[in-house]
Amino acid sequence: MSTLRQDSTSRQWAVMAPVRADRPHAPVVIPRPQLPELDPSCPFCPGNEDQTPPEILRDPKEGDWQVRVVPNLYGALSGDGSVARTGPSLFREMPGVGSHEVVIESRRHDGRMDEMAQQDLARVVDVWRARYRELIVQNYIRAVVVFKNFGTLAGTSLTHPHSQIVATPVFLPRLLRRVDVATRYYDENGSCVYDDVIAAERAADIRVVEEKGGFIAFEPFAAGSPFETWVAPTFHQGSFNDLADEEIDDLAAILIRVLGAIRRACGDPDFNLVMYSAPTNGHTNEVFHWHIKIVPKLSTPAGFEMGSAMNINTVLPEDAATNLRTALAPAAARRRG
Repeated sequence: MSTLRQDSTSRQWAVMAPVRADRPHAPVVIPRPQLPELDPSCPFCPGNEDQTPPEILRDPKEGDWQVRVVPNLYGALSGDGSVARTGPSLFREMPGVGSHEVVIESRRHDGRMDEMAQQDLARVVDVWRARYRELIVQNYIRAVVVFKNFGTLAGTSLTHPHSQIVATPVFLPRLLRRVDVATRYYDENGSCVYDDVIAAERAADIRVVEEKGGFIAFEPFAAGSPFETWVAPTFHQGSFNDLADEEIDDLAAILIRVLGAIRRACGDPDFNLVMYSAPTNGHTNEVFHWHIKIVPKLSTPAGFEMGSAMNINTVLPEDAATNLRTALAPAAARRRG
């Protein structure tokens, strides 16, 4: 029998309907091609630096780069300037100022985040944080989104390993809802809803995938899609801006292991990785808790989802967690909190 579950961090409902996984349908499978280590035609490969806009950041600064940040050649937002709204209330608009950057994560064209050495992904996370810190303090920026699209179904257009960072001049509607829910929860209970969710998940210990240092990976109780996975600090931290140097390695390590487990358990799916962080400094840091959401592209939202803003999940989060724990690389046993 199907059940409805409510996400306590957004107050949205999701339908858990594992019986729908038995429907007669052919899954969308896009073969993943064998890639070379270096592609002379790829603008992100070493030697083709002149094919991208001038770089914003290079790490290391001298010698061969390992990570580069460049403006997105087809950026959704760019430049600074006025953020004044114009037009009547029903036809409001404003200039598309902001920033859209590409983080080239590796020199290797065939690189993958789940195959990176820990120190290499830690370098990428450090660059994410550096750019986040640089952008969030701009007086015309209201939110910064770090995200990665992996594979055609996830929306990527270039296969070379990369992620993106977009800084917007307006607050993000989805994030505003989460901040509003978190603020109301804090006002009623005197605690962060994310802290309480993490504590409850550790106590229940049926949807936890793994813990590493100060980070936990788990399948949320009201996951909106199969194998949706959250990675979050177990200590309270509202903004990714505040991530300490000594915490970067553990975040890199758990991301590698969780992405590897999703790859093995789900048949190497395309996926989206999105970071949610308190939009500005202030009270939101007290009530919010930054986290990363990984969503494998195993289902396609259809008419019901569009009409209701409710998702249908055909894999129970408890089953997904069991499968991911089994699929974790055996090199290090899972530590329960």
